[in-house]
Amino acid sequence: MPRLDYDETCVFCKIIADKIPSKKIYNDDTIAAFHDIAPVAPVHVLVVPKVHIETLNDLSADDAALVGKLIVVAKDLAKQLGIAESGYRFGFNCGRDGGQTVFHIHGHLIGGVSMGWPPFPKG
Repeated sequence: MPRLDYDETCVFCKIIADKIPSKKIYNDDTIAAFHDIAPVAPVHVLVVPKVHIETLNDLSADDAALVGKLIVVAKDLAKQLGIAESGYRFGFNCGRDGGQTVFHIHGHLIGGVSMGWPPFPKG
């Protein structure tokens, strides 16, 4: 899939472009972060690149700085949201079997509760 500045079918592209309302907590030239509409913990924020890349499998070595920035933004948000000291999880889902439901790469910053492993086993 080619990289797009905006994909008109993508809910995250629409959120980034303010065409769908969200509770954004971070926004710069390359990254946006907003609260998940179906949180699985007291803190559940999505950290999203502004360029449309469908899955982690579509990343290249040229994307290393962007992915690194996603992680640094997540770390800063964890501190801002008061979960850095107690601990948090920052993870990506890739593909349908990996639990990805929106095909625009994004990391889930989750915290405010003690977590185990595996994180979300099927019942």
